[in-house]
Amino acid sequence: MAITAAMVKELRDKTGAGMMDAKKALTETGGDMEAAVDWLRTKGLAKAAKKQGRTAAEGLVAVKVDGGRGVAVEVNSETDFVAKNPEFQEMVGQIAEAAQGAGDLEALKAADLGGKSVADVITDKIAKIGENLTLRRMAVVEGEKVVSYVHNAVADGMGKIGVLVALKGEDNGIGRQLAMHIAAANPAALSEEDLDPAILEKERQVQMEIARESGKPEQVIEKMIAGRMKKFLSEVTLLGQAFVINPDQTVAEAAKEAGVEITGFTRMEVGEGIEKKEDDFAAEVAKMTQG
Repeated sequence: MAITAAMVKELRDKTGAGMMDAKKALTETGGDMEAAVDWLRTKGLAKAAKKQGRTAAEGLVAVKVDGGRGVAVEVNSETDFVAKNPEFQEMVGQIAEAAQGAGDLEALKAADLGGKSVADVITDKIAKIGENLTLRRMAVVEGEKVVSYVHNAVADGMGKIGVLVALKGEDNGIGRQLAMHIAAANPAALSEEDLDPAILEKERQVQMEIARESGKPEQVIEKMIAGRMKKFLSEVTLLGQAFVINPDQTVAEAAKEAGVEITGFTRMEVGEGIEKKEDDFAAEVAKMTQG
């Protein structure tokens, strides 16, 4: 019986197994879908399917720089224990290496890693480690010079927070300081021009409502809003923030003094934006005692 791509996809959807493993299972069982599922189970390759619905909010961020191109990837696990596993760390490092040749996340998932796609390597690792693992995102920063920094690194180039910053000009050590600042201050954008207009408008509306509660005249309110928005921009834009190394300077002033221009950056923190399910252990025990 001819094994079609549709059959392979169906088996992958059912079991979470890798493409090559699914194809082999169908070949071994003559295209019998149920027998193929059992074949995968006996090989320990179908376990991944049950894991993939779980929340994976731990893990690692890895950064890699090659010349004027830097990449950052986030690979999640369910527990921090797995993030400390050397085997998991090795995989994350290999994925970051593969990201240097990928244009986006989907291309990275399809990229070759030792004869398998990155996506299939992750699926295989799910079956082996026993936790849901996900390649969540990838970011690229390019420039004349790209500097990386990992906060609280657990291995070379990987940890809980990874930063890439692109500079124009000669880096005399300011690059690492700027990357450390980004890790600590978590700016939303490089400058006002780069900030999402929706964020600006939302903040403006919030400040308008607060100001109107004061009962002051509209002309006074307008001045209040101008001052508050200026303060807001100094807090959320990298160039406007007070430099953590020297708070008497803004980041823009520190960069200018060092003779460099910041042209781009990315900051990636493990699990940011993922809603973690908190188990209510007390409620669970109470429910059990009630029968």
